[in-house]
Amino acid sequence: MKTIKGPAIFLAQFVGDDAPFDSFAHLAEWAGRLGYEGVQLPADPRLIDLEQAASSDAYCDDLRRVADDAGVAITELATHLQGQLVAVHPAYDALFDGFAAPHVRGDRDARTAWAVAQMKLAARASQRLGLSAHATFSGALAWPYLYPWPQRPAGLIETAFDELARRWRPILDAFDAAGVDVCYELHPGEDLHDGVTFERFLAVVDDHPRANILYDPSHFVLQQLDYLAFIDRYHARIKAFHVKDAEFRPDGRQGVYGGYGGWVERAGRFRSLGDGQVDFGAIFSKLAQYDYPGWAVLEWECALKHPHDGAREGVEFIRRHLIRVADHAFDDFAGSGVDRAKLRGLLGL
Repeated sequence: MKTIKGPAIFLAQFVGDDAPFDSFAHLAEWAGRLGYEGVQLPADPRLIDLEQAASSDAYCDDLRRVADDAGVAITELATHLQGQLVAVHPAYDALFDGFAAPHVRGDRDARTAWAVAQMKLAARASQRLGLSAHATFSGALAWPYLYPWPQRPAGLIETAFDELARRWRPILDAFDAAGVDVCYELHPGEDLHDGVTFERFLAVVDDHPRANILYDPSHFVLQQLDYLAFIDRYHARIKAFHVKDAEFRPDGRQGVYGGYGGWVERAGRFRSLGDGQVDFGAIFSKLAQYDYPGWAVLEWECALKHPHDGAREGVEFIRRHLIRVADHAFDDFAGSGVDRAKLRGLLGL
């Protein structure tokens, strides 16, 4: 068995204009001072030049040196915004256009090509940084048709997933060449948002070995999916882990869909670690049982608590849940030490 690495923190929610949130060096120092041992680094141009990281060992050495000086490791790169732009339904063009580089905004084809190129850069950058997993979104073509009213025409979802596979296959191949797993965060708003959609995607990419999962139980609480049974079923594909809490408290007025309410008013909402309903003791136990090979990374999102308090409390929360796995069976002391002949005799053979 493997001991899960951590605690680590995803930096995306903390990037800002003021120190210590205004650069990778400052954020790494801040995380290290809080007690984190790793940082998940978003491919945000304020923190990393993805083109340089993809082409320059010296640049990547500098990034690692910054992390080392702060006492943290880079756990994964993350391209949630770029991955989202690999596949965008026209209904969301205006909302997602701001995620793209300015020179491709307003041009859907150019934006998609830019996003695909960014993902391929991320593959090479991850390789140069010595990383084995990468966090991203799948994007979505079928999401507006989630609830079948009016009735979905035959072949609509199949066509969407065929196109999703066509766009992602070259990216997955690039990550395969780099020796890095693509870990899709299964997330509402993405075509890959649960086990069924992930299996559908695997089928159209021929079970590509680099198509894997970023496991985040908070999204499954909000969908009312059994997040523990999910680990039993998909553990072989879980290669990244966001430690994020959530709660779901439906009433006589609203349930999963939330009535268009803001996050504070919704029946399902994200919470700081320990303030929600996720059974992290069981999650860490299952991941240890199945030899999860990666990091436990806090992704802080909460409708109520201040982010700095969430980050400060999160490091100890994760540390308490990490399981240093045993190196021998607990009952070895009672071993009988019989040889093969005696074993056969015990069985009357």
